[in-house]
Amino acid sequence: MESIFHEKQEGSLCAQHCLNNLLQGEYFSPVELSSIAHQLDEEERLRMAEGGVTSEDYRTFLQQPSGNMDDSGFFSIQVISNALKVWGLELILFNSPEYQRLGIDPINERSFICNYKEHWFTVRKLGKQWFNLNSLLTGPELISDTYLALFLAQLQQEGYSIFVVKGDLPDCEADQLLQMIRVQQMHRPKLIGEEIAQLKEQRIQKTDLEQALETNDGPGALDDDEEDLRRALALSRQQIDMEDEEADLRRAIQLSMQGSSRNVSQDTPQTTGTQLTSEELRKRREAYFEKQQQQQQQQQHPPGQLSHPSETPTTSSGALGRDLGDAMSEEDMFQAAVTMSLETVSNNFITEEKQ
Repeated sequence: MESIFHEKQEGSLCAQHCLNNLLQGEYFSPVELSSIAHQLDEEERLRMAEGGVTSEDYRTFLQQPSGNMDDSGFFSIQVISNALKVWGLELILFNSPEYQRLGIDPINERSFICNYKEHWFTVRKLGKQWFNLNSLLTGPELISDTYLALFLAQLQQEGYSIFVVKGDLPDCEADQLLQMIRVQQMHRPKLIGEEIAQLKEQRIQKTDLEQALETNDGPGALDDDEEDLRRALALSRQQIDMEDEEADLRRAIQLSMQGSSRNVSQDTPQTTGTQLTSEELRKRREAYFEKQQQQQQQQQHPPGQLSHPSETPTTSSGALGRDLGDAMSEEDMFQAAVTMSLETVSNNFITEEKQ
């Protein structure tokens, strides 16, 4: 499809697009077609002048606008016909007496020019396949051989004027390429107006969605399901962050315990991606202990109850030993072991720093 020349609609220049799509190239411009139209206007004026320049018909003719072109860019069938004569091509009205006399079979032709309400477009055979090259379409539309006659009949019923293009069309790349291969079209091209309308509708829907989201972001605007989902996501993120912090702390404890048996000045290179110093380790340990204490206080003293100072968990080894009992859970035992390990590591660091 990429090799097929297809000029899309600009303004009211459908006659220009029709000719260029037929000839498969930028052969005509508005200026050139206007020149042909002015030439036709002058020929018509000279014929009218033969009856006398003072006649009523001549004065009426001069007052009327051109029938071959207008300011919007429309060009008449006479302009198109004269433009094609440059290439040795002529137009025959479809289903006219001349057409019937010639016994033309649409499937054996090479191209048609169609017009309806001042809109021109081309239907042309390229290689062994037919294509609707209407400039109002977003791209060439493939027409099967069996559908061609029905397509032309439908156009006639809708009021189109159809002209058969007789003569040898100029060679083009698409015709040569499609002589060797056949193309398949998975999606029919849309009308340019339909595509623009669809894009506008998509933008409107997007704007409405954004406004709805902005409204929902306001206080009290979310429904219960959305609020529950956001709370679940927030708790999930908090749990992930806590697990990451605990994992970092455990790695730091393990590395610190490994390094405590060696001389700090000689045997403690930074081997982890976090590169923790003894001071950073101490700060992380204290922050971890504070978080654990807050969690234990919340578990032991639900909201609305005041905790007694003697019930606050401590981090010393003596206090830890007093709290251990038969009712201690596996998690409490793990925390106690971590605490004792950290105190041992801390004492080793303090001793080594003093040395």
